[in-house]
Amino acid sequence: MSGHSKWSTIKHKKGAADKKRGALFSKLAKLIAVAARGGGDPEGNFSLRLIVDKAKAANMPKNNIERAIKKGTGEDKSGTALEEVMYEGYGPAGIAVLIKSITDNRNRTVSEIRNLMNKGGGNMAESGAVAWMFEPKSIINITAKANNENELKIIDAGATDYKIDGDTIEIHTDPKELAQVKNKLEESGFKIESAELSFVPKQMMKIEDLSMAKQVINFIENLEDSDEVSELFTNFDIPDEILNKISEE
Repeated sequence: MSGHSKWSTIKHKKGAADKKRGALFSKLAKLIAVAARGGGDPEGNFSLRLIVDKAKAANMPKNNIERAIKKGTGEDKSGTALEEVMYEGYGPAGIAVLIKSITDNRNRTVSEIRNLMNKGGGNMAESGAVAWMFEPKSIINITAKANNENELKIIDAGATDYKIDGDTIEIHTDPKELAQVKNKLEESGFKIESAELSFVPKQMMKIEDLSMAKQVINFIENLEDSDEVSELFTNFDIPDEILNKISEE
């Protein structure tokens, strides 16, 4: 659950989908519970609606979603209180890593994350050491042809930037404008594939060595597989030719 990063492309190329992991629903449930603190109705709580939409796209059962909402609103008293924590660090080759965790035990979580980072050739960093390398952004992915008409509609909807990849267009906008831009895009007839709040790296770090690329990918995979990691953001960029070699192995 990396949010916006080169890792999303790598996962696609490797054929690795989050929904295949047994821990996915657990992670989504935590995100839903935290978002539901602002209100249990997705129609009136945009942050909750974003996470619920993501859960539905991952085929999370309706009962699981409803139970997570009730835990967040306090209707369901079972379990322990959750809190959101952000950790920072560096991985192999010096890549920057932001890790969002939703936990009921900070000591357990930080110990697990530190252990995974150390084993993978990385290390934890002090608060603020890495965060400045990223910008909070809203990311909206739509399915659309890249032509002048559609690009004008995207700009008119409030996009601050956009990237074209085949029939998919990734739109960036101010986090505060996500709901408004998303609604305008839908009104213009675009199909929204995903919409989320993210941290976008200001500058990408290119990894061109095959061995190091493998180490970086293994490092990120191990973090993402951990139940203690809810979302992960990083700044590495691996060229397509290297990715293709890795995906063929």
